Amino acid sequence: MIIRYFLPLLFVIFSSCDFQGDNPKRSEEFKSEIEKILSKQDLKGTILVFDSKNKTYYSNNFEPAEKGYLPASTFKIINSIIALETNVLKDENDSMKWDGEKRAFDSWEKDMTVREAFQASCLPCYQNVARHIGEKRMKTYLNKLHYNNMDVSESTIDNFWIEGKSRISPFEQVDFLQRFYTKKLPILNSTYDKMLRIFEKENTSTYIFFGKTGWSQDNDHNNGWFVGLIDKRPDVFYFALNVEPIDQNNTSKFAEGREIATREVLKLLQIL
Repeated sequence: MIIRYFLPLLFVIFSSCDFQGDNPKRSEEFKSEIEKILSKQDLKGTILVFDSKNKTYYSNNFEPAEKGYLPASTFKIINSIIALETNVLKDENDSMKWDGEKRAFDSWEKDMTVREAFQASCLPCYQNVARHIGEKRMKTYLNKLHYNNMDVSESTIDNFWIEGKSRISPFEQVDFLQRFYTKKLPILNSTYDKMLRIFEKENTSTYIFFGKTGWSQDNDHNNGWFVGLIDKRPDVFYFALNVEPIDQNNTSKFAEGREIATREVLKLLQIL
C-alpha cells in the first residue's frame, strides 16, 4: 500500500519541477555593457537571455524582467498557434485578405500570407484572426497552453493584447518560447512545423533566428518588446527584451532600436 501511493507522489513532485531547472543561475555580469547598448538606442528597460544548455539567465536588471506588461504584437505568436490548432488558419501560406479599408500603414493595405502578416506585424489581420477564434476557444487554448493573465472577453477579443489588463513578463515570454520550441506544448506536430516557418527571421549556416517585436501605447506610454530564440545546435538561447523610450516624446529609434539592441546584446554574449 505504501509503494502504491509513493510512486504517484514521486511523479507529481518531479513533473511539477521548474521546466528550466530547479535552480537556474542568474548573472548580471554584463549589466553596464547592456545598459550602454540600450542607451545608444535611446532605450531603457530590461533584456533577459536564457542559455538553456548551461541553465543560466543573463540580464541587466532582473527586477523588471519579473513584472508583467501588455504582450502587444508578441501575442501574434500564440494567436497564430491557436489559429492553426483551430483551423482558422491553414498554414503559413494561407491568404489574409485586405478589406479595402484604410490601415495605419500602407504596407498593411494589401492581401498577405500569414507569414507576411506576422513579419509585417499586421494588427488588423490578427484582430480578424482573433475574432474568428472567438472568446470561448481563445480562453480554452490560453488555459491549455498555460499562457496566463490575459483579460479576454467578448468585448475585448480583438484588442486584449494591446490595451487593458492583460500582462506577461519577460520570464514568462522565455518560458513559453522554451516550452514551444522543445515541443512541450500540447499542440499538433503540424502546428509546430507551420509555426516555425511563420516565426523564422533568419537562417544561416551557423544559426536559425526567430523573433517578434511588439509595441503598445497605454495612456500614451510607449512600451516595446523583442522576443525570440537563437538555435545554434546543440545550444539554444531564448531572449525577451522589454523597453521604453528614454524620452516618451521621442520614438524615432523605437521601431528599429529594439531589434538592434537585442542583436548587440546577443553579440556581447557571443551568441551571434
